Amino acid sequence: MEAPPGIFLARPEQPAEGIRLAVKDLFDTAGLTTTYGSAIFADHVPTTTAAAVRRLEGRGYADVGKTNLHEFAYGTTSENPHFGTVPNPIAPGRVAGGSSGGSAAAVAAGLADAALGSDTGGSIRIPAACCGVVGFKPTWGLVPLEGCFPLAPSLDHGGPMAPSVEGCTAMLEALVPGFERATLDALADVRIGVAWTEQAEPLVRARVEEAAALFPDRQPIEPPLGEAARTVFMREVADVHRELYAENADLYGANVAAKLELCLAVTDAEYAAGIRARETYRGQMAELYAEVDLIVTPTLPFVAPAAGQDERELRGGLTLLTWPFNVLGAPALALPCGSAEDGLPASVQVAGPPGADALVLAAGALLEQALKP
Repeated sequence: MEAPPGIFLARPEQPAEGIRLAVKDLFDTAGLTTTYGSAIFADHVPTTTAAAVRRLEGRGYADVGKTNLHEFAYGTTSENPHFGTVPNPIAPGRVAGGSSGGSAAAVAAGLADAALGSDTGGSIRIPAACCGVVGFKPTWGLVPLEGCFPLAPSLDHGGPMAPSVEGCTAMLEALVPGFERATLDALADVRIGVAWTEQAEPLVRARVEEAAALFPDRQPIEPPLGEAARTVFMREVADVHRELYAENADLYGANVAAKLELCLAVTDAEYAAGIRARETYRGQMAELYAEVDLIVTPTLPFVAPAAGQDERELRGGLTLLTWPFNVLGAPALALPCGSAEDGLPASVQVAGPPGADALVLAAGALLEQALKP
């Protein structure tokens, strides 16, 4: 199948046999151009392959192409000024989400059986929601990020995207040697907290609440959103780009450059306050997870927005409900849960405390089966 423009940035001349894998062009691939979505690295060809890609290839996955992304993974729409906008295969004229937009689009378009993405504030789950596929952000540190260009290292996660929860679970088994699935027995008495549905548009809210209702032991909860920790993200982004931006500012797109200028202005005091806020937030959520096993929320408050808008105005809403689980370094799964506004898919997010990856995936599989039309 010929790929629509904007999804792949580089493709091997002769892909290996195996499960077709799309790789976000943030992960190095030996002998294959790896741009990180940036004009600075337009001709960059690594000599080694990222650890996560090697693990997948060692388990029967075959790289069929490097996927387009928001520049340097710093954005939520995958409208890239250097390499074009990633199209949304299920919703022309809508954003594919970001920053792993090309990975989600490749899966949604049937160009790959699975995809590798990264997620710092929602960059796997946002495009999964926009494109109607499944995306999973594992516990921080579970998937190796050697050979992946950083965005904010203490918040960066690598993870799978696929047409189904089973596809994501199989990928995680390949990415994490020794990972064990949870049995159905683990879900027998699972306690669910339902959060943030009031933040969503009416039909998205309805679909998510219907999904949550499939769990008998559930209760409404009102966890905070962890917004005070965003200066940690900003300072880490600044530290990653400080020297590169000083030397190559003219090669950055306007969207990322404007955000980066704000990051570079974060003071030591603001960063320290963000670190304290993160620790406080983690403590608050640990107390909450003593009362519930999993949290069910909308992935996004709305369906895929129209393309061509100012990403800086969209990003607050797009990351609102995904960001908290990056602050926690906790596993979170996004999966479609039915038709919402404009006939586009809503997405439900299932999240657990750090280390509960198997339980999150098992709950997602149960939901997916129950939600099948």
